[in-house]
Amino acid sequence: MPLARAWSVALFGVDGVIVEIEADIGGGRPRTQIVGLPDASLNEAKERVRAAIRNSREEWPTELVTLALSPAALPKGGAGYDLALACAVLVAAGRVPPERLAGTVLLGELALDGRVRSVRGVLPGLLAARKADLRRAVVPTPALTEAALVTGLEVRGADCLVDVLTWLRGDSEALHEPSAPQPSPSPEVLDLADVIGQPEARWALEVAAAGAHHVLLTGPPGTGKTMLAKRLPGLLPPLTEEQALEVTAIHSIAGSLTARSPLITTAPFVAPHHSTSVPGLVGGGVGFAKPGVISRAHHGVLFMDEACEFAANRLESLRTALEEGEVRLVRRDGVARYPARFQLILATNPCPCAPPRESDCTCSPHARRRYLGRLSGPLLDRVDLRVRMRPMTAMSGVEVGQPETTAQVRARVAKARHRAADRWKQHGWLANAQAPGPILRREFALPAKATALLDRGMRAGVVTARGADRCLRVAWTLADLAEDDQPGADHVAAALEFRDRRAV
Repeated sequence: MPLARAWSVALFGVDGVIVEIEADIGGGRPRTQIVGLPDASLNEAKERVRAAIRNSREEWPTELVTLALSPAALPKGGAGYDLALACAVLVAAGRVPPERLAGTVLLGELALDGRVRSVRGVLPGLLAARKADLRRAVVPTPALTEAALVTGLEVRGADCLVDVLTWLRGDSEALHEPSAPQPSPSPEVLDLADVIGQPEARWALEVAAAGAHHVLLTGPPGTGKTMLAKRLPGLLPPLTEEQALEVTAIHSIAGSLTARSPLITTAPFVAPHHSTSVPGLVGGGVGFAKPGVISRAHHGVLFMDEACEFAANRLESLRTALEEGEVRLVRRDGVARYPARFQLILATNPCPCAPPRESDCTCSPHARRRYLGRLSGPLLDRVDLRVRMRPMTAMSGVEVGQPETTAQVRARVAKARHRAADRWKQHGWLANAQAPGPILRREFALPAKATALLDRGMRAGVVTARGADRCLRVAWTLADLAEDDQPGADHVAAALEFRDRRAV
């Protein structure tokens, strides 16, 4: 009874699981069956693969063809298994030698004429293949640049099924080799000097960049909230190699990578519309749980403009991700995990009518409370810096000389980040916002004199325990920017002022 094996990958969140595909021919009336919890699109692969093989001048077996996907208990979906299914069938039928199939993972969707089409998730799939000690990978040619990011794996690109079969028969030149990596184009960096005035908001943005803190900007329309938010990525340091691979893997699953720049090396900036659904924010969907916008903002910036226009359940869905840095989507057959460690910037008007001058507001007190009430206490407690923007009418003549550019501020941020990374390197953290409260209170405890004001705030019920921890993190960032060895009373007081509820 002819039997053959091939390898592919199933993705569950950002975690890849190697799938063994077995093809068995014979033992019943002519038909094709797939077992191993395939979804509808994978079940349809029978017809796609049969047509692709026939149009590649090969013969489909005239007996029972059984295709088993293991592990059998893991749900499998999508069209990425087509190439592996076709090769397994032809090896089992004796049309192709099996030697090169051993230790090779195959990813790709087949068109009816045999062309190999791109699929999502090539990068995380090949990372899982390398972890499982597979030696080679065959992927669609458009995904070859992305696949070449995985070191320690021999990668080849295929245009069509005929090329893959020719390669399996011994022709090493049939498939494309990855070309030399090209440097990713530098993204446009918006200049902080374009923002008029707003010294407090500029300073808050610098502190946020230096310590990876979350920010709330409140003020009338037209005061520069969106301009400031869009300039935060330009202040952040480039991603490390590990961070770049994590971010690129998420965007690969989301299908947003381009062949021109497959590796994301700068902090992403994501700004969802206020009509975005909860699954659109945190991830989900029918069947395979796809990453949401907060995961696409991993190691970058999530900007929620007009935050009070978002439905309350949308805003509340962010709380777990803000605290834990990842999203866990529970499904019937397991939990899909997507990392989501981002910097949150909320921008909102002070009321629904939002006039240029607050004295012109026509909203009732109830309407204002209801509008701002969408930013709940638990959510605001997780926001480190709250800034009240100045109205434009009060800013004439405030600035003297040229405002600082992005390059000038980024240089100070880089120094502060270096100091923080050096302090936390034994724990593996890169920014002050990642340091947990117990470590700050025990190993890096400040003198009682420095925290006296914070202690009074906690006794008065003005600051929660979580808020106190966040104040300490901001205080360490302020000390890093001032190049001090540790925060003093002035730094703690400034951190507390950033949490002033009157800024909302």
